[in-house]
Amino acid sequence: MKRPLPERPAHICVLRLSALGDVCNLVPTVRALQRQWPEARLTWIVGKGEHSLLSGLSGVEFVVYDKASGLTGMREIWRQLADTHFDVLLHMQQALRASVLSLGLKAKVRVGYDKARAKDWQHRFTHRQLDPHPRAHVLESFMDFARLLGVDPAYTDHLEWNLPVPEAAMAEAARLSGDAPYVLMSPCANPRLRNFRNWSPEGYATVTEHLWAQHGLKTLLTGGGSAQEREMGERIRALAPDEAVIDAIGASSLKGLLALIARARLVIAPDSGPVHMANALRTPTVGLYATTNPDRAAPYLWREYVVNRYPDAVRAYLHKDPETITWGERVRHPDAMSLIRAEDVIAQAEALLALPRTATSEPTNEA
Repeated sequence: MKRPLPERPAHICVLRLSALGDVCNLVPTVRALQRQWPEARLTWIVGKGEHSLLSGLSGVEFVVYDKASGLTGMREIWRQLADTHFDVLLHMQQALRASVLSLGLKAKVRVGYDKARAKDWQHRFTHRQLDPHPRAHVLESFMDFARLLGVDPAYTDHLEWNLPVPEAAMAEAARLSGDAPYVLMSPCANPRLRNFRNWSPEGYATVTEHLWAQHGLKTLLTGGGSAQEREMGERIRALAPDEAVIDAIGASSLKGLLALIARARLVIAPDSGPVHMANALRTPTVGLYATTNPDRAAPYLWREYVVNRYPDAVRAYLHKDPETITWGERVRHPDAMSLIRAEDVIAQAEALLALPRTATSEPTNEA
């Protein structure tokens, strides 16, 4: 027998540890839950880095788990929440680590993904599963949790983020960018094993030169401080006009990056956290996709402006028909991103720059 879902939950737990892009895509679900039940407490168990991005999110109590702490960190969270009883636990992380963490939490009902979307046997750790939703975007998969709980469609259909960007972060961004208008370019994705999401420095430099020559827009490079990212920045700078590039790779905090994105005319990046951060701030975004499926993981509000070479990559490197592969299957080939052409990126950037500049979103200063 299925455990009944609460009609009016007093305390909701969201379990989603990572990653930066995914937690950005989850925020509209949190906002929908808050609008449906404004008096409910909402506790979000989140990863350490992800918390540094989301800290100050209004109406949310964060419990931070550092993945590096392993089982010791889990036990600490279990002790911290030993006297806490959740009406419902939304298990939104399809990973065994998160499922083990969930075992030490007290909840009347645990909701997870349907069997088709669950990974690492997640459905064995939950009482209720989502209704099937084949070929869903990541953001829609998160919103399915709110739909299952009976949240009003007026709240699930209207996407709201309101990510907090503190004044200190805005000041940090101003120091890094100066007063000139700019396009933010985050050239590298997470350097995980066989990720292969990075485009070429030659392509980025060509786009940088075009934006400078045609619009007088500088390109501000961002990213972490890894050797790979610094090397990519150096190669782009060597190929592009000196006066067109602001190199801020490794120079900003995550909140500072949010502020830089909020101030940018446009964001250009592969499938990575920054495109979803930009989406959350409603900053126009060109996502570069060949190794991951943009129908599943593109910046949600800017899907029509994605440079999409994923079907071509599936045919060329998986030797399959894109209509027959598993939803979300990745093309793990180092040459896949080379299918993206500079003229494709320039065309989408031009289309976005031609849009009216309206104040569709303003970052809040809740933190």
